Amino acid sequence: MKFQLIFLLCLLSGTKSLFAQCCAGGSGSPIAGGASQGVLLERQVELNTNFQFINTSQFYKGDARDEQKYFDNFSSSYQYFRLAYGVSYNFTMSLESGYYFSKKEVGLNNNPSTTYSSSGIGDLIFFPRYDIINRTEENHRTELTLGLAYKIPLGSYNDSTGNIEPFSGKTFYVTNPQAVQLSSGAQDIIFYLFGARSYPLQNFRIFANALYIKKGWNPIGEKLGDYASFGLFVSRTYFENLGVTLQVRGEWVDKMKLNETILLNAYPNYDPEATGYKKIFIAPQLSLTHGKFVVYALTDIPVYQYVTKSQVGSEFSATFGLSYRFFATSKTLE
Repeated sequence: MKFQLIFLLCLLSGTKSLFAQCCAGGSGSPIAGGASQGVLLERQVELNTNFQFINTSQFYKGDARDEQKYFDNFSSSYQYFRLAYGVSYNFTMSLESGYYFSKKEVGLNNNPSTTYSSSGIGDLIFFPRYDIINRTEENHRTELTLGLAYKIPLGSYNDSTGNIEPFSGKTFYVTNPQAVQLSSGAQDIIFYLFGARSYPLQNFRIFANALYIKKGWNPIGEKLGDYASFGLFVSRTYFENLGVTLQVRGEWVDKMKLNETILLNAYPNYDPEATGYKKIFIAPQLSLTHGKFVVYALTDIPVYQYVTKSQVGSEFSATFGLSYRFFATSKTLE
């Protein structure tokens, strides 16, 4: 039987893109808590959900703290869902999405006229994965997995906030900053590579993954910067059901682009030049297994961050989740 790795890459996901552009407060990956894993067993089903919270108020300019703020705080609360099925011994297909309970940018000095918030569904991701190497030897197991995913935007990308003009009483609508939108509004392609070496007798595993997201253009002429990450994990199991994992992850996000016709009509209410970053995170994780259920928790700790111009940086991120795996029997499928 295959040994399954269920340790998770923070996410994002956000599948999010949780907060990849215009401010650099979170992961640029749309897969919030998306699995750092190979494939499932044949006819195995996985139901996975996790809650991710992001909060930050620290601004950076380059790699140094910037005392000048452009708003007070950014926060995000996101629920991620994944349904995965082992189509064959080497091939797994998953369907992933998420819901934002809140994305909020608090205006400078708590100014209500420059405070923006949103909530709703995010994106939908079709994520097939295929094992090109799956080899078990006497004292270890080796796995190498390729994935190619497709992101379909479901959430809004051009929401606006209404402000009442005090003299006339009329309501004027201002488009929300890109960081508060529920989706980029673009179709993205996600490239995924996963490799693992596990030693079951020692309850020890080392694995790595790489992710590259080729961002598309949305209908209003915005293209968020491409995203790339590489993570290295070491994991050990204690007492047969307690997993302890440590991840070191590097992230890179390119600057966003705007269609030139946008600037002919109006300039956006964010600085498109203040986008893109390079970051390094350490992410400890605990997981507890009970039968077919796994409960897990992780946090991202930024150890280095470099942002273009001045942006809000990463400060606090925590994820709590639950995974359930079972086999779809012949009787169930009929």
